[in-house]
Amino acid sequence: RRRHTRCSRDWSSDVCSSDLPPIHPTVSHLVFVYGTLKQGFRNFHVNHGRRIGDAWVTVEPHALWICGEWWLPWLRPGAGVDGAQPVQGELYEVDDAGFAAMDRLEQIDEAGWYERVRIAVRPVDPPRAAATEAWVYYGSAEGLSAGGVRGGPLACFTLQDQDLLPRERWHEG
Repeated sequence: RRRHTRCSRDWSSDVCSSDLPPIHPTVSHLVFVYGTLKQGFRNFHVNHGRRIGDAWVTVEPHALWICGEWWLPWLRPGAGVDGAQPVQGELYEVDDAGFAAMDRLEQIDEAGWYERVRIAVRPVDPPRAAATEAWVYYGSAEGLSAGGVRGGPLACFTLQDQDLLPRERWHEG
């Protein structure tokens, strides 16, 4: 039997739309942000993603610290850490260009800074919502030990935490 294919044809052309290669949209990535990339925070201008829902939380406990000269939020896996807990943040759908901009900000190619890993997150509401996998930026273990812990572990990095670094220093460096 002959297989029939639907075809929309532009009769001014000899090319059928089913003869054309498929169009691949820009790849998107889910990114869980917990610190300065959140809406209203000092590095949100780098985040060009589309926000998904309201608040999200890590499924596994994590340790969220404030550390270093820049009072940076520093997320680490929580296994074996006293006070580790699920950490709240925001989920964004980010295209390749936005992902690259976040990578540059987080200095993933520089030793002692952040690394990008995948973790499970779920919406805060409803409490038993299904989890999804998203990228997140973990602060390096070396950066945590070298930078000096200034606070934490926290359940959420807040605007008050961000304001511990004076605003005139936000874009130094």
